[in-house]
Amino acid sequence: MRLPLLGDHDRLSREPPPRFPAAMINVTNRCNLSCKHCFVYTDGNPNDPSDDIPDDALLVEVERIRDRHGLYAMLWMGGEPMIRWRLLERGVKLFSRNIITTNGTVPLRDFGRDVTYVVSLDGPEDLNDRVRGEGVFQRVRKNLLALPPGFSPTVQIQCVVTRLNQHRLEELVVAFTDTPVNGLAFTFHVPSVGEESELAWRDVVERESAVDAALAVKGKYPHFVWNSRRALELMRPATARLVTGACPALRTVLPLYVEAGRFTSPKCCYGNNADCDRCGAWVVFSHAAQLEGPWDAVVPPHKPPSLLAQWFAQHAP
Repeated sequence: MRLPLLGDHDRLSREPPPRFPAAMINVTNRCNLSCKHCFVYTDGNPNDPSDDIPDDALLVEVERIRDRHGLYAMLWMGGEPMIRWRLLERGVKLFSRNIITTNGTVPLRDFGRDVTYVVSLDGPEDLNDRVRGEGVFQRVRKNLLALPPGFSPTVQIQCVVTRLNQHRLEELVVAFTDTPVNGLAFTFHVPSVGEESELAWRDVVERESAVDAALAVKGKYPHFVWNSRRALELMRPATARLVTGACPALRTVLPLYVEAGRFTSPKCCYGNNADCDRCGAWVVFSHAAQLEGPWDAVVPPHKPPSLLAQWFAQHAP
């Protein structure tokens, strides 16, 4: 099922309203960390910490957008969304599937089986804390080890692969394979346009060695590392720009940021100034691996049709 085209920045006002299987929402622009690679706080993105919408008003608007756009899943983000855990406790009841992306420094709460926590850690302790702040790795590990027996939500670690940590990915996997964590996924640093830093590769050709490293770890820990092999293979130079040039996330995820006390929809989940040519976002390549596209001629398509492909088959205009 090929994805229908959708124009830039017209998602919330377009008539008839486009349908999406999922949305992501920054429930707050406040955060208790200052991570070097955070896309939310780059220039050009709505990120004023004073812009929080009160709980009741936010949930009413979320419910309206859910019904207008046919959403069945929500990705709750921030800032740090667990700062507003009481809002999340109510919000997750509006959707059949929920993902909460958190830095893990605030203790996780049991919101039920329909919730997956995605906990951000970016390598072994020394490399993680170089990016996320001193002592963060141990704070997060302590919270994860303290999860009680019978904790209902799924708990997944998400590691942002960078030029800094690409050679030490296995160390992070080993540190959590024998813990309450259910699995781990690699997402690759999405630089801002023009970014030159210790984290960013110059281009997808230079990045390919990091893709090889992630594939090697996937081969060694196939059940714990949740990226599909196809999704990782699509990140190679032969197909990466085929994917980002026909980005599936523009049609699979409705991005919602908060600006001046209301929702706004930026260019993509990574804001208004993400460098699409160097994008390595898990959501982009995971969804591409499940859907038809120009990349199929290089990397064989997913068979049988994925649940995501089935959704589009049912909701095609």
